[in-house]
Amino acid sequence: MHTESTDVNPPAAANRKAAQGRATRQALLEAGRRLFGERGYANTSTEDVVALAGVTKGALYHHFGGKPDLFRAIFEEVKHEISDRVAAVFMEPDAWTALVGGCQALVDAQLDPEVRQIVLNDARSVLGWDTVREVENRYGAVALRGALRKAMHAGMLERAPLRPLALLLTGALSEACFYVSDADDPAAARVEVSDLVVTILVAFRTAEASPP
Repeated sequence: MHTESTDVNPPAAANRKAAQGRATRQALLEAGRRLFGERGYANTSTEDVVALAGVTKGALYHHFGGKPDLFRAIFEEVKHEISDRVAAVFMEPDAWTALVGGCQALVDAQLDPEVRQIVLNDARSVLGWDTVREVENRYGAVALRGALRKAMHAGMLERAPLRPLALLLTGALSEACFYVSDADDPAAARVEVSDLVVTILVAFRTAEASPP
């Protein structure tokens, strides 16, 4: 006997459910980013986040497992945005201008109050040094390594091991962000950092390259 099968989860319903899930997740990310950026991690509760997102606490735990996982997702999102912004500068035609400008843009991007609170003030205490270092290396050092390779191929920089050089510069730029952020006069500190970035990079210039 032939029995007609019924689809208990038709594609249209599945698509709607998936879309709702994506919308809920995005609402949580946006609410968490706003609150973490304005108040800081310690002063933001899960109740605050779900209330601003307009979802239930169960939705937060379903999508992220809790406040720490939500913060990590937001931290990675912010670092990804910074990386994209800096990568655009690294793509400038002139290899030297691209390298110097990208390094300075990396510092500048983290001076936004929201970004500063999430990336500089809270990330290490919430996620731990190992996690922060892994994320920063993945998003920051990779783009910087590409810019260094480009400058070397253009004959602007002496050949050097790319990965350790990129990691060393990433660490220096990360500390520069803290220095500028904590300074009484951030504008003056930013000029100091910019000059030092150029000084550091000049040390790697080839003898054939004209002075910057």
